[in-house]
Amino acid sequence: MRKILSWLVVGVVVASLFISGCVTAPEQPSANNTGGERPAAGKVRVGFAMATLKEERWQRDKLHMEEYAKEMGIELSVVVADNDESKQANQVDNLLTKGIDVLIIAPENAQTAASMVEKAKAQGVPVISYDRLINSDALDIYVSFQSVKIGEMQAEYALKNAPKGNYIMVYGASTDNNALILKDAQLKVLKPAIDRGDIKIVAEQHAKGWRAEEAQKIVENALTQNKNNIAAVVASNDGTAGGVIEALAAQGLAGKVLVTGQDADKFACQRIVEGKQAMTIYKSIKSLAKAALEAAVKLAKKEKPETNATIKAVNKEVPAFLLPPQVADKANMATTVIKDGYQKAEDVYANVPKDQWPK
Repeated sequence: MRKILSWLVVGVVVASLFISGCVTAPEQPSANNTGGERPAAGKVRVGFAMATLKEERWQRDKLHMEEYAKEMGIELSVVVADNDESKQANQVDNLLTKGIDVLIIAPENAQTAASMVEKAKAQGVPVISYDRLINSDALDIYVSFQSVKIGEMQAEYALKNAPKGNYIMVYGASTDNNALILKDAQLKVLKPAIDRGDIKIVAEQHAKGWRAEEAQKIVENALTQNKNNIAAVVASNDGTAGGVIEALAAQGLAGKVLVTGQDADKFACQRIVEGKQAMTIYKSIKSLAKAALEAAVKLAKKEKPETNATIKAVNKEVPAFLLPPQVADKANMATTVIKDGYQKAEDVYANVPKDQWPK
């Protein structure tokens, strides 16, 4: 009897093993989740590789990215390279090893960042170039502002308000495609005035790393060489504009020489209402951050993100979503930058008597 029971038990165990062996176990997602759709309940994992947090505007990018990621249920990993392209390359490697669904890069160096795009694409990870265009035709999308328009606005403003005289051109970092785009747009607008002899570019140079101290040196040298005879300085962003104005102030020229800018950072807005800087370009960073994350979610779901333009990367046009910029100066500061909540009135007008504040 015991033998019969033993054989029955063995038979049941063997049968159960056979049945279980015929059932396929559910597939588990890989570390990088590069194959197929991710589970509906899972969060989209996004890596954001930033070049710097030195300027106020990049601090805003990080803040708004984190705010929208939380709102949209995105798992966001942010890394900052501190203006070191080798560090950024290592950080991107780590993000890919950690496992992300989409990579967003604001590159330190547009050229070397192309290898980061290649690594991501080799692992099936889509790549968004954020505000600074990477030299890669493999990009899934470029999300930025209308850089050509920004350069045109800066040069047009300068020409309208300083139509004659000597100009200094302070460009951004030569490793940043945006700086090159701005330069081309600025010079295209200025060319007819140059050809007519109305204005003369007496100095032009790229400020390494967009650094204020580099811009200051460029302008100091140009002022010396031209005996302070300068009508305008076309500075491509507010950081370099700050260095420009330091150089002008040392010669008693702050407020007498027109200076352009871009980013509407707090100190630039203060300089504008004080009369030291003529204008800046206001860009909605909140809108940019949101657009990038919305594109990331689409790409993670293997859907096409919204686009409204294309831009040439290296040999071909890549999809782009470009947001409009806006000129902000002393006349409209209250109805643009402050009205939108980008800067607070008490911060912008901190150095201006209260009775001179806009009503």
